[in-house]
Amino acid sequence: MKVCGRRLLIAEDEPILRITIADALRKEGWEVDVAEDGTKALALFERFFHDLVLSDLLMPGMDGLELLRRVKALRPDTAVVIITAHGTIETAVEAMQLGAIDFITKPFSMVQLLLRLNNVCSFKLLEQQNVRLQEQLERRFAFGKIIGKSKRMLEVFELIRMVADSDASVLIQGESGTGKELVASAIHFNSPRRTQPYIRVSCASLPETLLESELFGFEKGAFTGASERRIGRFEAAAGGTLFLDEIGELPLSFQVKLLRVLQERQIERLGSHRPINVDVRIVSASLRPLDEEIGDGLFREDLFFRINTVTIHLPPLRERREDIPILAQAFLEEFSRERGKSIAGFSDEVLEAFDAYHWSGNVRELRNVVERAALFCKHSTISLEDLPANLRATGPAPHRAASQQVMTLHEAVERAAAEAIMNALAATEGRRGDAAQLLGISRKTLWEKAKQYGIADE
Repeated sequence: MKVCGRRLLIAEDEPILRITIADALRKEGWEVDVAEDGTKALALFERFFHDLVLSDLLMPGMDGLELLRRVKALRPDTAVVIITAHGTIETAVEAMQLGAIDFITKPFSMVQLLLRLNNVCSFKLLEQQNVRLQEQLERRFAFGKIIGKSKRMLEVFELIRMVADSDASVLIQGESGTGKELVASAIHFNSPRRTQPYIRVSCASLPETLLESELFGFEKGAFTGASERRIGRFEAAAGGTLFLDEIGELPLSFQVKLLRVLQERQIERLGSHRPINVDVRIVSASLRPLDEEIGDGLFREDLFFRINTVTIHLPPLRERREDIPILAQAFLEEFSRERGKSIAGFSDEVLEAFDAYHWSGNVRELRNVVERAALFCKHSTISLEDLPANLRATGPAPHRAASQQVMTLHEAVERAAAEAIMNALAATEGRRGDAAQLLGISRKTLWEKAKQYGIADE
């Protein structure tokens, strides 16, 4: 048995049981103190602050519930296990609500007791590991929701810090799901422009016919349906930052117009010839290398130099694997809070599977996987059986057969439906209308199913 602490306290009024338990635990490597009632147990605890307390529920004087309250008040992280007779199960449940980590009913064998205490130790060890992970999260360079402690990400954080104070145009390059939008928002919210607007434009989602009106705005009567004046994204971002996501998707014909606006720092609304000065910082992003797009004749070289004063390259998740555990833990805590679940962390097998997986979808895919696992997890930790089949296949071979848990057809259908919805939301970056279209269902049906499965927006 793995000892999870230095010292254990036994509070038990039956002498034979007290001695028997103490002898068995000492043989397993525990340093054991014993007390015949709650009052004496508390006095010992105040002296030694034991790592684990094993207490009978019914004792003369101070009972197990009161001892539990006092122990938790003095040292909340001490694990308390309650021993109870069959007739006091309801009181034992009350003890769990007060903070006991487990209860054991009499009569029990020493093998059973040692097994239960071993489980308690494993849980406490996992808690301690998660506390360390949380401390790592709190020590990370704070830029919005960006998480990382790897050398590659620390270099990215330093570059963000350096460019944030300037008005330099920044180009963010990286694969889909690496966090380009998070970097863009971090640049803005750590800059002198942080109190001014931050406007995001998805260049890939705007058809060419709408690009000019969306970015530059239009006057009333400029075209059929233009019933009133409307300002564009450049004017909306005045004094702040305009984030042009997937700028490489802009057609060449519009790239010329954008270049002129960036050079002159002026726009003209459609239907007007009056130039309007715009003070906007430009941050752009592309998942494809724009220098290659230039070579293929798909992107203007002069526009590339205009938007590329500083380039930030985001590494794929497979090149920063040391960040996977703290990213996964941060996502798990987020989803656990949202659903009111208490999930301590991940089994070692899951972390091994995460480390071995390719992560073609990068951080977005990891977030999706953790959300799915949190949704289906029925225990205190995420295990291999909670992961999608493609990730279970990367886990340690001896554990794969055990993870193939048989489920009812209804459970299998619901699990597949929930996974399909989360994949669609991830693919459309949380846009429910697009996700519904991708799934071939109505937006209302998607909303109802997402609510049923407890799926949050991306």
